[in-house]
Amino acid sequence: MSRTNIQEKSWILYDWANSAHTMIIMTVIFPIFFKKVLAQDMDEHSSTAIIGYANSIVAAVIAILSPVLGTLADYKDSKKRFFTVFFMMGVLSSAGLAFIAVGNWMAGIILFALSILGFSGANIFYDSMLIDITSNDKMDRVSTSAYAWGYIGGNIPFIISYVLISQFPKFLPSVTTDAMTRVSFLIAAGWWAVFTIPFFIFVKQKYFVEHKGNPIKEAFVRIYHTFKNAREYKALFIFLIAYFFYIDGVVTIIKMAIPIGLDIGLTDNTLLLILLVVQFVAFPFSLIYGWFAKKFGTRPVLFFGLGTYFVIVFIAIFLPYLPGVGLKTAFFWGLAMLVGTAQGGIQSLSRSYYAKLVPKEKSAEFFGFYNVMGKFAAIMGPALVGGLGDLTKNTSVGISSLLILFIVGLISLIKVSYMEKEQNNA
Repeated sequence: MSRTNIQEKSWILYDWANSAHTMIIMTVIFPIFFKKVLAQDMDEHSSTAIIGYANSIVAAVIAILSPVLGTLADYKDSKKRFFTVFFMMGVLSSAGLAFIAVGNWMAGIILFALSILGFSGANIFYDSMLIDITSNDKMDRVSTSAYAWGYIGGNIPFIISYVLISQFPKFLPSVTTDAMTRVSFLIAAGWWAVFTIPFFIFVKQKYFVEHKGNPIKEAFVRIYHTFKNAREYKALFIFLIAYFFYIDGVVTIIKMAIPIGLDIGLTDNTLLLILLVVQFVAFPFSLIYGWFAKKFGTRPVLFFGLGTYFVIVFIAIFLPYLPGVGLKTAFFWGLAMLVGTAQGGIQSLSRSYYAKLVPKEKSAEFFGFYNVMGKFAAIMGPALVGGLGDLTKNTSVGISSLLILFIVGLISLIKVSYMEKEQNNA
């Protein structure tokens, strides 16, 4: 991060901070804890479905709130105020998971949902401030750097938690795995809180919209005028459609990897180790995606990332049918490595590509729409994978639905490419 200024470093560091929640609560440890401890009396398909439904409900809530919150946040000094509210919600609910009683799956899933709501809501304003802290020519590098360092920032508390959960009870029999798992939730909350401090100190809102009357009324008027004049932002809105579909598949694969791995017979320790290695793979590949974007352009690298996900889904469909846990484990390792090469790059470049398209003074408003697409997409994916898997008792049926989402996303992204070429030739 030597070429970055203090604002850029502080903005990047927030990805380092909140990735503890991504690894420990959203993706790895809490889903296992939920299935094994809080929902221990449920069958595997039902507990997997509940996690999927919780992710979908939260996505719906944040999608409904995003446009209005984003538009309000474009007023002077408002982005960090909204950021703070959601940040506190996420940190406190994450810590609260440590105190849920065994078998109380309802309380656990509610706090889990609130933590994701806080995480997702804060990201609306965090993402939109990419425009405030750097220039267009540096956006790809700053965005991919944030994702890259986020993987390392997620790994460190995850490794600490993994060691506590897997090793501590061996040396101190009086300390249970359950207790150490709960400690990991406190570690996630503390890590997230402490490393967000530089963001609060150094990151400032540079671009904003002045309001003269009632800010809420003006916010709705601005949203109306944005859609009324949508032709001015045609390429931007087509990109949002592309993003809506392909990010659905990306996020679903990330969120549902652990439940699916458990369903096909992988052990807890194997899944934890796989997810840990994926983070180390994702770190350099996020930076590589940023380097290739500078050399070849952002869109071609996005196309490459989508191609990688087509391969991932095709292989994943047949994964449950492989004979023996050993072969399934080997293929799951391969799929995980492929995900590690692509997930950070495609997400970070989508963010920076979109940031270059939006009007700077309306960045939070347009990132509100960006989050609408991401969150509404995240409603479909987990619900399809979890719901169809539960209905048919066959996880492959849910996984296969992701192919349609990636195809539509690819076609829409090609449309954006043609539109920009026409504009350049005009």
